[in-house]
Amino acid sequence: MPVSDIHILGVPLARLNRRDALDEMARLYERDDPALVAYANAHTLNLATADPAYKELLLNADLVLNDGSGVSLAAWIQSSRFPENLNGSDLNPLIVELAAQRGWPVFFLGGRAGVADRAAGILKDRNPALKVAGTASGYFEDPQHIAKQVREAGTGLLMVAMGNPVQEVFLRDHLASTGARLGIGVGAFFDFTAGVVPRAPAWMNKAGIEWIYRLAQEPRRMWRRYVVGNPVFLWRAMKERLRR
Repeated sequence: MPVSDIHILGVPLARLNRRDALDEMARLYERDDPALVAYANAHTLNLATADPAYKELLLNADLVLNDGSGVSLAAWIQSSRFPENLNGSDLNPLIVELAAQRGWPVFFLGGRAGVADRAAGILKDRNPALKVAGTASGYFEDPQHIAKQVREAGTGLLMVAMGNPVQEVFLRDHLASTGARLGIGVGAFFDFTAGVVPRAPAWMNKAGIEWIYRLAQEPRRMWRRYVVGNPVFLWRAMKERLRR
């Protein structure tokens, strides 16, 4: 299936709806080479603008999905639109469901001690056919040892929850050695699933203002990302439009 893109701050984001995104991941899983999937929101693209190596990583990723109202607004500024907001916290459960249906063994890597294990248990309860290959905290000293652990578990799908850009850098550097067919950076997905961090009410998610809830929950950690980062991102998107 040919995938068209919308370029936001120089990074191509796939123009897909939810169903097509899942179909594309299934196609990538069956390829000979392992595939790296990333979500890109306003924060991701701000980081990529400041870090050429991270931008290069996203340019070389096999699939980059639009995450959040910020990139939807940036696309609108450029007279384009995404079919859907592929918010990772909504799409990731569907990816796990797809893995259960296809028999993909899933390894959950990330979060503080016990969080990945708890999230995996909850997802297993929701999807009894799910094959949990293993779990591990995101706080480790030897990435090669973790990659070996993932490989020995017979992992097919590797979900990495370490935040941008750490999770994508880990996948760039170690996905091949894990033996996994598909690697996805999933951000706070384990924390949300395990109930460690509460998600915004559904109406806020639908309205595209989940970031306000997250800012209220963790103001010290999130203020720079949202209060400073969001306006800077939209300013950059407008400059990009004017340059074109």
